[in-house]
Amino acid sequence: MKKILFSLFILFVIIVILVITLLIRDKETDINVLDKLAEQYVEDVKPSVDHSKFDVLKTKFNNANEVTKACLSCHTETHKELMKSNHWNWEREEYIKGRGIVYIGKRNAVNNFCIGVKGNEKSCAKCHIGFGMTHKMEAYTDSVNIDCMVCHDNTESYIKGDELGGEPDSSVDLNNIAVNVGKPKRSNCGVCHFFSGGGNNTKHGDLEMAMFEPTKEVDVHMAVDGVNLQCVACHKTEKHNMLGKIYTLSSMNRNRSTCEQCHTETPHEQNIINEHTIKVACQTCHIPVYAKVNSTKMYWDWSTAGKLRNGEPYREDDEFGNYTYLSIKGSAKWERNIKPDYIWFNGTASHYLLGDKIEDTAKTLVLNPLNGSYGDKESKIYPVKLHKAKQPFDPVTGILIQPKLFADNKGEGAFWKDFDWYRASEIGMKDVNLPFSGKISFIETQMNWLINHMVSEKEKSVQCIECHTRNNSRIANLKDFYIPGRDYSSFIEFSGKSLLVLTFAGVVVHGFLRIRNRKRIEIKK
Repeated sequence: MKKILFSLFILFVIIVILVITLLIRDKETDINVLDKLAEQYVEDVKPSVDHSKFDVLKTKFNNANEVTKACLSCHTETHKELMKSNHWNWEREEYIKGRGIVYIGKRNAVNNFCIGVKGNEKSCAKCHIGFGMTHKMEAYTDSVNIDCMVCHDNTESYIKGDELGGEPDSSVDLNNIAVNVGKPKRSNCGVCHFFSGGGNNTKHGDLEMAMFEPTKEVDVHMAVDGVNLQCVACHKTEKHNMLGKIYTLSSMNRNRSTCEQCHTETPHEQNIINEHTIKVACQTCHIPVYAKVNSTKMYWDWSTAGKLRNGEPYREDDEFGNYTYLSIKGSAKWERNIKPDYIWFNGTASHYLLGDKIEDTAKTLVLNPLNGSYGDKESKIYPVKLHKAKQPFDPVTGILIQPKLFADNKGEGAFWKDFDWYRASEIGMKDVNLPFSGKISFIETQMNWLINHMVSEKEKSVQCIECHTRNNSRIANLKDFYIPGRDYSSFIEFSGKSLLVLTFAGVVVHGFLRIRNRKRIEIKK
């Protein structure tokens, strides 16, 4: 009995030592990975020149275009690179299955937020890297309209004005910014990407103002109390073209920014987890929730827009200050701390473009179908935000309506000024050279927004039981494959039980034969 107890004690000590060793090893591994990331990306980049010493930048600037001219006087070829970029052109050449090669971007892709750019350029240009945007799009053709400051201002004081066609706000000190330029910071990227869709976190769900200075709890990579990565650490740039294409406007699986750039395809110590990476994207497990700090818009109903109180537009808010009704936009629903939806995605997509005829108006129209399936070897499970809306379409022509939303003054037909759907639709469709029957209806639409940011610490990643369960599995909607613990198959259940019975029977028979043979050997002796 003492020998048995001693043996158990020794076994217990060995197990404890192994567990402690593994924990220390995991911690050291984490520290090493973070150290390498910090060493590689979080370097104190010192400019090779002091811009304050350039005479051309000491001249008093009367407007933003003069700043650009001064920049180009030294950076003589940079404008050629930038004017070929997606940030400048708002479109790129893509191949879409069933369409062939097309140009796609903000110019012709319809979304279910503010619907489209055409006719609303002066307002939308607040998030364009240029000045002087008008409905004739002259801003695209003149290099002096390039806005160098919006990406390279390091004072964090630059801001574009509202409805000024991309011009900076009148409060901006152009001379101070011109001599304090450098590598883009999160503030440069975030001023547009965190507020896209008309407000903080409105559109993406995983990009919002909390990401300017996030904690590890919000995003482990960009955390100011952690590695403190800037956007350009992952979205690497060459000749002003960036890695990382927004999936809502990109149809081909190219020039992506991926987790594997740093973490490789087998980042885990356990092989069973590494095997998951064949069919499961990193984001799926490591972003358990999004909209962690501020709410994101999940539903937008344009059909209710246009109501007035005492002849004036009004607003209603929820407890967090998010509008639930705006006269100019209609009704909205917001959520926070949201578990993502999950889809199969192979990196390719299709898109609803201006003028496309809707095949079945009784169904929800998906504006950016993301392609993929279990049987597709390129597909993995990805987390997404499913944004739904109700937006105007022409029931006679069968195409979505792009209304004119913005104008400087009342009486120009813009919906946000005159609240007249008919007039706004008539002018808007004329602006995009599409027919309008005079009839207006509303259709349910959906957009898929992949969740790539707000990565949690590994201890808070999705646990196995959250997917491998029959009750409320995170991936309950993905029915085209068998997953242990979630699915029931009579054949697999029978086969598994049969194997257990056969294994047990084999052990019993094997033991019986060994005992019998041993007795025979003893008898012979």
